[in-house]
Amino acid sequence: MFTMRQFRYFEALVETLHFGRAAKRLNISQPALSAQIAQMESDFGAALFERRPTGVSLTPEGQTVARRVRRILAEVRDLEALAKASDELLVGQLRLGIIASLAPYLLPGLLSELSHSFPRLAVGVRENVTAQLADELARGELDCVVQALPVERKGVETIPLGQDPFLLAVPERSAARISVPVSPDRLEGERLILLEEGHCLRDQALDVCRIAESRDLATLGATSLNTLMRMVAGGLGVTLVPACAVAAEGRAGGIAFLPFEDPAPSRTLVLVFRSSSGRRSDFERLAEMIRACLADVQPPKPG
Repeated sequence: MFTMRQFRYFEALVETLHFGRAAKRLNISQPALSAQIAQMESDFGAALFERRPTGVSLTPEGQTVARRVRRILAEVRDLEALAKASDELLVGQLRLGIIASLAPYLLPGLLSELSHSFPRLAVGVRENVTAQLADELARGELDCVVQALPVERKGVETIPLGQDPFLLAVPERSAARISVPVSPDRLEGERLILLEEGHCLRDQALDVCRIAESRDLATLGATSLNTLMRMVAGGLGVTLVPACAVAAEGRAGGIAFLPFEDPAPSRTLVLVFRSSSGRRSDFERLAEMIRACLADVQPPKPG
């Protein structure tokens, strides 16, 4: 019979790929960890890890077991959260994931509000690209994720957070040559610079490019929206920027943010959580706070 202890030991070794580091994380001795992993391998009748002088790597059998163990532990953690649930909202631990193109603009206000309104809540935050956050949510390493649609994973539910319109960010010194409001078909002759692959904001910008039939895409890659904005300010091209970032990114100067004509392109933000989670009431309250914080960072509408 497998035990939850074995599964947690196995998970720690999968994540660290090193017996010593896994044992330290678990606060147990390395021989105790080795014995439990050896017992699992004996029960499966196959090696789950390939041992090397510098650490371990998963065997094909180990990769199969790892996928199932992660699903099992995610379900168990949801059951544990359900058992601890009370009438009081947002207490205990909350592990929140946020896409990188939103986190710097949402988090300052949100964390301040959470700390003030829910002092018994311990928040952990993970900023990453959508695919990585979705993996961590599925494995039970995160409780919920703020991202943009579409949501392509099964076994999750979403709570709508609202629309985040896009504006066109252009070098301030050359903004006068672009008619406002901007028509997407006028982007055809512009040099569009984008975030590196893996960022959902890149994909959303490419959607607008396809609408505009633009083919002049800059090969310069940026890993953050802040870096992308500095490229625009330096005259390297134009880009799409979500409205939530305008106030923060506009402080450094050198950029003009131009509105698109209606219907303006936008992204739909949602809060995603596992369907098996017993914390929907927590997530509904969290979503209310996120909506309020998003409203605070949106630029005023013209006119």
